[in-house]
Amino acid sequence: MKPTLFVLAAGMGSRYGGLKQLDGLGPHGETIMDYSIYDAIHAGFGKVVFVIRKDFEKDFREIILSKYEGHIPVEVVFQALDNLPEGYTCPADRTKPWGTNHAVLMGKDAINEPFAVINADDFYGRNAFEVIAKELTRPRERKGDYCMVGFRVGNTMTENGSVARGVCSTSADGHLTSVVERTAISYDKDGKIVFTDENGVEQTLDPATPVSMNLWGFTPDYFDYSEREFKKFLDKDINTPKSEFFIPLAIDTLIRNGEATVKVLDTDSRWFGVTYAADRPGVVEKFAKLHADGTYPEKLF
Repeated sequence: MKPTLFVLAAGMGSRYGGLKQLDGLGPHGETIMDYSIYDAIHAGFGKVVFVIRKDFEKDFREIILSKYEGHIPVEVVFQALDNLPEGYTCPADRTKPWGTNHAVLMGKDAINEPFAVINADDFYGRNAFEVIAKELTRPRERKGDYCMVGFRVGNTMTENGSVARGVCSTSADGHLTSVVERTAISYDKDGKIVFTDENGVEQTLDPATPVSMNLWGFTPDYFDYSEREFKKFLDKDINTPKSEFFIPLAIDTLIRNGEATVKVLDTDSRWFGVTYAADRPGVVEKFAKLHADGTYPEKLF
């Protein structure tokens, strides 16, 4: 059974001021997402499911989905504030989406096979998709047998400021033990990668340290676990306007409960994205180079 690619794209419309301005960064106006879909097809994914907001469905189908027709089957599901489990009502003043793991829950009725989750606006690189596709196609004997791609932090940095990364700790056998969000990772004057910990002490990170860039691999049982954890989250935080239900929150609970293991997969792919406006020219340049050196054909679709 081929795995499915699940693309978290519900934030796109708000971030880009409508899809008309969806940023074309490749030589022919390709979006970052186009490269992810292309790489996923070549890595052996069999279907793509997008989670978007209902209010830009028309634009999304016309501008985005039409180009993938004939290349891979696609489906669309919707993230909405009022899409909550039975018995819960969204507070009237809530404007912020419920977070990445709520977005994942929206795929419950569309996905019945192992699946990978990605952000729509991150470039992950071909090797990352190959590595996770291979892991998702192996047989599984139990629930909670998950994985994630751990990018080497040195392959995810920008020269234009600090970045937030989920720094991963792993067990001796390569399974995730924790993800700690570090909010200000940057280069120091000597070119070392540093961050300041919760005690105000500057710490150095080895460039090979695995970090989470939100490239996760799950089986459909994850939806049931997620729903259970989301209800607990709502019981506690439904009236906290800025509270969000993130994937690492749910994962951390499942690992601590002994209900899940998450294998951390290494990749030599270089992640990039437009974190700062100043990153854009560099990203355009990187895509031009990837076409010029034959990594990507002149036209993707």
